[in-house]
Amino acid sequence: MAHVVAPADAAAQFTGGVAEFDIAADTVRRLIAELDRRYPGFGPYLDRRMAVAIDGEIHQDAWTSPLKPDSEVFFIPKIGGG
Repeated sequence: MAHVVAPADAAAQFTGGVAEFDIAADTVRRLIAELDRRYPGFGPYLDRRMAVAIDGEIHQDAWTSPLKPDSEVFFIPKIGGG
């Protein structure tokens, strides 16, 4: 299972403070869908506001990025600009 870490403020808002999860998913899309199933509203929040780091590599649009069973996934705030 992929090990997932979310920011504490997002976790407080959606999960009651749980910020680390072990999720069986083979893509980021499926991982986010599972988090949304467990914690309604969390998936869209992560999709809109977070970039994803998979095994140390940051992705801005990671929906189709593959995950290995032992992947480490970190959700990090997207950097705004303009």
